[in-house]
Amino acid sequence: MKIATRLTCGSALALVAMTALAEARTLRLNHNNPEDHPVHLSMQRMADEVEEATGGSVKIRIYANGQLGSQRESTEQVQNCSLDMARSNAAELEAFVPSYAVFNLPYMFASEEHFDQVIAGDLGRQILDSGIEQGIRGLAYYTEGARSFYANKPILSPDDLKGVKMRVQPSPSAVRMIELLGGNPTPIGWGELYSALQQGVVDGAENNPTALTTARHGEVAKHFSMDEHTLIPSVVFMSNCAWEELTPDEQTALTTAARNSMISHGEEWKIASDKAIEDAQSEMGVEIHQVDKAPFIEAVQPMYDEAASANPEIGTLIEQIRASAP
Repeated sequence: MKIATRLTCGSALALVAMTALAEARTLRLNHNNPEDHPVHLSMQRMADEVEEATGGSVKIRIYANGQLGSQRESTEQVQNCSLDMARSNAAELEAFVPSYAVFNLPYMFASEEHFDQVIAGDLGRQILDSGIEQGIRGLAYYTEGARSFYANKPILSPDDLKGVKMRVQPSPSAVRMIELLGGNPTPIGWGELYSALQQGVVDGAENNPTALTTARHGEVAKHFSMDEHTLIPSVVFMSNCAWEELTPDEQTALTTAARNSMISHGEEWKIASDKAIEDAQSEMGVEIHQVDKAPFIEAVQPMYDEAASANPEIGTLIEQIRASAP
């Protein structure tokens, strides 16, 4: 009888283990940065926390370097529930969820501290939630600092952009900004940008300082002009299908881990950005230029009226963000 009892208990334990294994969920998360990029490292911290908090019932497998598709492709896959999670940025998400356009307006924020305050507060949460009906459920923002121009000549005023082929993301706001500044906006995929700069398909690009080092753009563009025109965050989001398959406790664990990683990422980003500038100067020979922002700010002012006229929701967000400045 005792032997039979042991066998029964053993079978029960095996059944519990098999059931837990069957119910375990591995979420696939695609993004286009390399594995040493600060955003990838922050997403890995999120994944580690989720796995620990759920006792392994939810895991996140991260695919770097666009292994599962471009940013646009992975966003579309999340929408149709063929991919669980993705990381894109507000520039590309604007085409899917209009609210993200507010991040793409140049000189929208009074400072990086103001930006941090917005994304961590109610306005930031409101924008993340605004994509749920479109199948894009925002979880967290990852700051990528201020974006500036880099090319093989300094960009110190809008006049320096006249006739310049400047790579932009496929964002209407990015295109319009370059047009107002006198340049020639040229949308090109991130993975193609290094060779486009090298071969002269474009004359320059705009991004944060880590693009010089992690993407090696400092090898083919030797002037980084710190006009700091936009603060465009990365956004981690997931499909409604994947979200609804999680239990309430798992949903809480995921949202908590995402927010925790967002906070720690913000604290570490400045360190990574400063180091990128130092390395670009010392190891790649990139020249860093300080810029008088006033002429740039004046040139892009029409974008605010245009955005508000096209979408009253964006106009309200502009007013709310400006009113929240310290």
